[in-house]
Amino acid sequence: MDRAQKEKVVEELGQIFESSGVVVVAHYAGLTVADMQNLRAQAREAGAAVRVAKNRLAKISLEGKPCESIADFLSGMTVLTYSEDPVAAAKVAEDFAKENDTFQILGGAMGENALDRAGVTAVSKMPSREELIASIVGCIGAPASNIAGAIGAPASNIAGILSTIEDKAEAA
Repeated sequence: MDRAQKEKVVEELGQIFESSGVVVVAHYAGLTVADMQNLRAQAREAGAAVRVAKNRLAKISLEGKPCESIADFLSGMTVLTYSEDPVAAAKVAEDFAKENDTFQILGGAMGENALDRAGVTAVSKMPSREELIASIVGCIGAPASNIAGAIGAPASNIAGILSTIEDKAEAA
């Protein structure tokens, strides 16, 4: 890898570290190519991504970034799982670690907050952005549908009564 390629990688990693809601660092020694493809597929489904990068280049790109604290985890064969959603990457990493003993989560960062192994587990148990939006919409929609039903019910009763009166008037 020549200098220009390294500079490009550092720039790409810098953008990842700046724009990601969460970054999880794990050791992947012992994973097969099929396992890594499976991890990438799971990440893609969840709206996350996986990146293997040279630790030295990753450390350079971390300088001055909010998640600079993860530089301590970058040793050995490391893989980065990241997402804009503050929960997606952590969920993918945790689920994959349960299936594969050789995938060992070291820690990560959520914005400026450093996460240890337990922190990544805690973040993975939080509801995702989509789940939160769905629950908020459900809470907002329920009273509105109740109000619409309450308003509509007397109107339908009145319409029924008027229809009955009209039928009696026509009969007479």
